[in-house]
Amino acid sequence: MTDPIADYLTRLRNAIKARHNVVEVPASNLKKEITKILFDKGYILNYKFVEEGPQGTIKIALKYDPVNKVNAIKKLQRVSSPGMRKYAGHKQLPRVLNGLGIAIISTSKGVMTDKEAREQMVGGEVLCYVY
Repeated sequence: MTDPIADYLTRLRNAIKARHNVVEVPASNLKKEITKILFDKGYILNYKFVEEGPQGTIKIALKYDPVNKVNAIKKLQRVSSPGMRKYAGHKQLPRVLNGLGIAIISTSKGVMTDKEAREQMVGGEVLCYVY
């Protein structure tokens, strides 16, 4: 697999379209950090790291509106890819939907949202947009 983050986002997208409650993805440290951010910002209901086998998995419980059955995540968009990396300084960090969505940034201080990166005045690789 050449792009594990794109695979992670695609698995989430497919589970949302199929209206699954839980999705399992292969674990890595970067995927764990992205999952923690999605949980902290309220895009997923819960997550669990399962340390089985050589790699382990992440079980993610998706969040749906109980009345309309609409998912909390409207769109997941990969920005940077292995063939074309997208970097931004702290002044050029993107604002997703004028601040209503989040951009997940991989910085020298760890993986964080665009708002946290602006506050800490660090730039980095723009991984994806979530709204």
